[in-house]
Amino acid sequence: MLSTAEARELALSFPEAVEADHHGRPSFRVDGKIFATLWTPRAMNVMAGAAQIEAAVADAPDVCSPVHWGKRLSAVRVDLDQADAELLEPLLAQAWTRRAPRRLSS
Repeated sequence: MLSTAEARELALSFPEAVEADHHGRPSFRVDGKIFATLWTPRAMNVMAGAAQIEAAVADAPDVCSPVHWGKRLSAVRVDLDQADAELLEPLLAQAWTRRAPRRLSS
């Protein structure tokens, strides 16, 4: 189980990660690009790549569920009541890497 504060701390642990409002929800951004949102106080959407999203859902279907934007697979929703840092941190790392400028991720 992860608290909202722990999930927030993990998201903000990446270089130049900042928290900003996104339609009334906290979002986590790097270089102005969202890599995760706290969809609810108990669920985080992580904008990892499709392969990582599909793997997370297959490996932990009780914790992770796919999020679609239209027909596009856009994120994995992580249930913080059932997640731990070992599951969430690599997903956040992958999402951060996808959005971070090259100067930060190289």
